[in-house]
Amino acid sequence: MSEQAHRGGSIGSKFVEEIKAMAAIAAYLYVCFGAVILFKSAVLREAGIHYEIWGLAVVKALVLAKFMLIGRMLHVGTRFRNKPLIWPTLYHSLIFLVVLLILTTLEELIVGFIHDRAIADSLTHVVGPIFFEGLAVCLIMFLILVPYSAFTCLSDVVGESEMVRLFFVNRDVDGVVRSRLTGSLPTA
Repeated sequence: MSEQAHRGGSIGSKFVEEIKAMAAIAAYLYVCFGAVILFKSAVLREAGIHYEIWGLAVVKALVLAKFMLIGRMLHVGTRFRNKPLIWPTLYHSLIFLVVLLILTTLEELIVGFIHDRAIADSLTHVVGPIFFEGLAVCLIMFLILVPYSAFTCLSDVVGESEMVRLFFVNRDVDGVVRSRLTGSLPTA
């Protein structure tokens, strides 16, 4: 949730901020999942197997984006804030990986229950049928979470609105950020 929506405002403005945040996270995850699906499709096509599940990637990106917003709302992964950014970034990534695995497992168990699947079958939908595939899925998801976590942790330092401005509006560092970086003004 953005700083402005956190501080206050109408329910409508908070809702709009949440939708924007979810859309941004879902778009990022969809691009990442799309790259993985494209790679998997290319490898399987070489073996004569056609594999393309773009619709599933959209749904998964939206569900995981919502899970990530829930984690953010609960302040998950905010330890080590006063350490160099690498530590809160890696910790945030790892904790969010665990949160996503837990929530995805619960989701798959509920879907499995609805579709009358065995628990073991439902669990294979989380990370895959074999250990090494599960390990690879976890590693890929961790690597996907690192840039997101770095952006989030850096936003905690310079402010979310400043990060958005620097990435999407203007890279010129204005007086407030320059003051924060040089330490001449206390941070708010």
